[in-house]
Parts: sequence; C-alpha cells; structure tokens
Amino acid sequence: MTNGSIAGYCARAGRALNIKDVYDDDEIKKILPTLKFDKTWDQKTGYKTTQMLVAPIAYEKYLLGVIQLINKQTGNRFTHEDQSSVLNIAQVLGIALLKNKKASQWAKPAKFDYLVTGSILSNKDLSKAMIKARKEKKSVESVLMFDYDVSKEDIGKSLSDFYKARFIPFNDKMPIPGQLIQGLKTSFLENNVFVPVVQAGNKVLVAMENPNFLPARDAVKRIIPAKGIEFCVSLRDDIFEMIALFFDIKKPPKPGTIEDILGKMETEMETEEEDTDSELEMEGVVTEEDSVVVQLVNKMVLDAHARDASDIHFEPCQGKENSVIRFRIDGACQVYQTIPYAYKGAVISRLKIMSNLDIAEKRLPQDGKIKFKKYGPLDIELRVATIPTAGRNEDVVVRLLPAGESIPLEKMGMSERNYDSFVDMISKPYGIVLVVGPTGSGKTTTLHAALHHINKPETKIWTAEDPVEITQKGLRQVQVQPKIGFDFATAMRAFLRADPDVIMVGEMRDHETVSIGIEASLTGHLVFSTLHTNSAPETITRLLDMGMDPFNFADALIGVLAKRLVRTLCKDCKETYHPSREEYDKLVRAYDGNFDALGLEYNEDFSLCKAMGCPKCGKTGY
Repeated sequence: MTNGSIAGYCARAGRALNIKDVYDDDEIKKILPTLKFDKTWDQKTGYKTTQMLVAPIAYEKYLLGVIQLINKQTGNRFTHEDQSSVLNIAQVLGIALLKNKKASQWAKPAKFDYLVTGSILSNKDLSKAMIKARKEKKSVESVLMFDYDVSKEDIGKSLSDFYKARFIPFNDKMPIPGQLIQGLKTSFLENNVFVPVVQAGNKVLVAMENPNFLPARDAVKRIIPAKGIEFCVSLRDDIFEMIALFFDIKKPPKPGTIEDILGKMETEMETEEEDTDSELEMEGVVTEEDSVVVQLVNKMVLDAHARDASDIHFEPCQGKENSVIRFRIDGACQVYQTIPYAYKGAVISRLKIMSNLDIAEKRLPQDGKIKFKKYGPLDIELRVATIPTAGRNEDVVVRLLPAGESIPLEKMGMSERNYDSFVDMISKPYGIVLVVGPTGSGKTTTLHAALHHINKPETKIWTAEDPVEITQKGLRQVQVQPKIGFDFATAMRAFLRADPDVIMVGEMRDHETVSIGIEASLTGHLVFSTLHTNSAPETITRLLDMGMDPFNFADALIGVLAKRLVRTLCKDCKETYHPSREEYDKLVRAYDGNFDALGLEYNEDFSLCKAMGCPKCGKTGY
C-alpha cells in the first residue's frame, strides 16, 4: 500500500481509478504528483499494459484487496458502465473474501489444536480458558494446567506440534549452562522471554516462548556466539523458572549468587593476557584467595547439597577448554555447570586449602576432609580426593557426608528371608558379621541400622569410623586419624581394653585389623565390619588370601551380607505392563531357576513395571 504502484495507491486511497494510458506521465500525475506506474510486471512478462481500471475490494470497515482490469479489447478507455460493474463485483468479492478469510482463520493451525484433536480438551473449554486467561491476565497454559488439569507434557506436545520445535520443560535438576549465561543480564532474558539451556557440540539449545518471533531470534543470534542455534519452545513461566535456577534469583540477587560470580569471572578474564600458557603465570592471574573463587566453591557445595547429590566431580580439561563440574544424583552423573579454564588451578587450590592438603604437590593423589561449617551455613563434612590427570591437570572428587540418623533395619528393603537371617546373625553374643559391596552401596548405613536394632542400655557398643557419618545415642563413636598413627587396628586394641559387648569397625582393609577382629570375636565380642568385595562367598576367599587362619576364621565368622544400591522406579510415572513369556524366562534364568520361590507364576495377571520419565524424576524414570 504505497504510491509506488497504481494498485498500491488504490488500496491506500480507497477509491477507484480509470486510466487510459498508464505510460502517460501527465495523466498519472493528474491523479497524484508523486504517483508512479510499476513497470516491473510488464518487463518480466513482455506484455504491455495500457488501459487500467482499478477498484478497492472492501466490506464494511475491512479492506480485503484490489481488483485490477487491464487493456480493454477496443483499445479505448474503460467506460463508466465498466467502472460501475467493477465496483459491484468488488462489493460481492468483499463479502465472499471476508467470510472466506474468517473461515480460513478458524482453520489455521492453532497452539492448542493437539489438545482438541486428542480429546484432551473440548473447543468449548478451550474458549473458556482463553477468556479466563484474558480476564485474569494469566497465560492460557497456566489456566489449562491449574483449572482444567491438562498436563504440562500434553501442552508441550501441542506447542511442539504448532511451532515445529522441540519442547523443553523446566526441571529443578537441569544442569546450569555456566559458560552460556556468562555475561548475560537476567532483565534482558526476562524481557525477551528466552534463555540458553545447553550446548551440544557446536549447537546451542535456546528455550523461547515463541520460537517464530523474529525480533527475539535476532536478539538470540546477536548475544550467543554459536555456529548453530536450535530454537526450542517452552512455557513462559518455565523460562522464568530456568532463569531463576541458572542465576540463583529465587530471592533478589545478592553477593554470592551465580550471576554475580560469573559476572566477576568475565570481568577478571578480560584483564588476563590471552597468550598466557604458563601454569604458574595463570595462577598469578587468578588465585585461590580471590573472592569469586571462594564464592564459587561455596555455591557449588550448597547447590550439590540442595540437589541431594552424593558426589561433586571437578574435571578440568586440557588447554583452554572450560572445566566441567558434575554432580552424582541418584547414582547417575549430571552436568552442573562449566567454568572458564583460567579458574581451574584456583578452584583446585581452594579445595586443597579447605581440606588441609599440600597445594604444591600436583604429581601424587591426595585425600582429605572439609568441615564445611567453617565456610558456609551447612553442618556437613566433605571427603576430598585429588588425582593427577593428563595435561598437568588435577581432578577433584568431593563426597558429601551429611550427618544423619540411622535408618530402621526393617526399612532397608531386604527380603523376608534375608531380614530374618540378618537379625539372627546380629543377635549372636559373639562372632564376626561382615557387610560387603562396592563403594557407596550402603554398607555403613546397614551396619548402623543393625547397631540401632541391638542398641540397648545393657549393651556397650564401640565404633571406629572414618569419618563418623551417622551418630546414634548410646554408641561410643571414635573417628580414626591414620596421619597420627591412630588407625582401625589401634582403635580395636583400645576397644578390647574398654569392656565392649559389640565392636563396629569401619573397614577391615589389612591383615592386622582382620586378625584383631577374629581375636576379639573368639574372646566373646560381637564384631561388625565392612569389606569391598563383590559377593558374599568371594569375601571368604579374600580374607583367606589376606592370611587368615582357616580354622579360627571358620569359628569366628557368623555370616556375610552382600549389598547393592538399586535405583527404584519413579512412583509418579512408572507404567505397568504384561511382559512376554521370553522376558519371564529371562528373569527365571537370572534367578538361577528359583524365581518360582517368590510365588510369581506366568499368567495373564503377571505384570511388571517399566521406567517412563517425568519432571519429578528429571525424565530419568528412576
């Protein structure tokens, strides 16, 4: 609708034009001095336009187009009768086009078509939800979820179908994309309703409320320097939740939030020389005493504790690649965030200082402990292990050891037969009971559950642990300190002089400790301990290999319990199904033919459950 063509001027002016020769500049200028005839169509087709009759197609207040007739067959100007006829045609076309436009608008794909076609919601309820959202100034999605019980997954599927884009829901266990959000302002992300979520190779996934909104896409391309960007769809509220999670702004931003820490990192890195290759020079730029490093390490521990992580893995990469921090949650590792490469030495040194390790020794593995109460608001203990890795780097693994009470023995998840056998074992007056299994399988937790079961006022119980993780009233608990020569063997010798009924030793890791344990058990004491072996029978072989006397050992040993930590199916999303006969037979073989002993026969009622994945379990199903 411009003066650059006759049809455009007709639409703009809203009146009919009857021109004898469009190439006659004088005739054109009489209509409007600045009006021009657009010759491009003639140039493309080779067909010369001469006479032209143009009329706007309108109905009521709506302009719907223009009707244009060219070159009357007689070669003369279009008559008044022609003009009247064209206006009548334009009026009829106006009515038809308006109705057609309304019909086509209704038929166009809409954001929530999937909900209607999938019989999740009726058209009537969808209209009501939209009206309510407008009145209450809420998003339609939130009204659908809270008032009509439509799941976020179904809304996500509908939005994904409409925008032809991947749907990314909010999850409070999402890894923080530290490198992607570095330097970004939360106000800018919130105003444009988008946030970078993760980088996969050279591609960055960005969550947007409307992936087709070009101004927002242009803004994303300006501020995120990536070879490829995948524009994904997400709910408006979810995007704000992601921003709050990534920048730790559930409360107003304050010193020590991820936003501040990453912002300081960016500022300090700008002052760093780009060609600094020396590790010593690098540490001179960023030191373990820098406030930003102190805040980062504290924030990392606090976030790990808040997410129920068991371990923190700090993994520096070679060269100038950014370091990765991962959390182990429910037995599986998840990326927490990435930090600039210049900070890897300072973070490692900070962790070493907190755990009283030698920061100058980078060639040998070291291990230590951190009492985090000295550095932050949590009363937890951390076990730290450093390991030299390729490229003159050091990896650090931090185990979180939250102080807590023992779990009741009946809630340990044992079968009835195992429970009865284990209770019978720990009720003996003397002998050795061993709990075995891999690291983190719950051996110490099981022993404390056993001690809780027999912890009575008439029983004197001594424990030697490294460290003391679980505390119980009534137990006399000792933390060993190998650095000063106070190891498990020394502790056990001391216990034997302290009138014990029951002795619990954290681990039997050497010949001396096992020998004293057997000696204690044969002199009328009940001894509990752990070993790192894979199965109960293998434990016997391991102890015999350590040089134990088979006859004394046979008298001393009451029993061995082998442990595993098993991830259970999520209660909110697990799905029941009827397995095939082949799957049942596979289970029977796995139980060495004793599957029938569980009383489970294959019939139509036999069912199992499988993992599905939902927001509550982080889409893992477990």
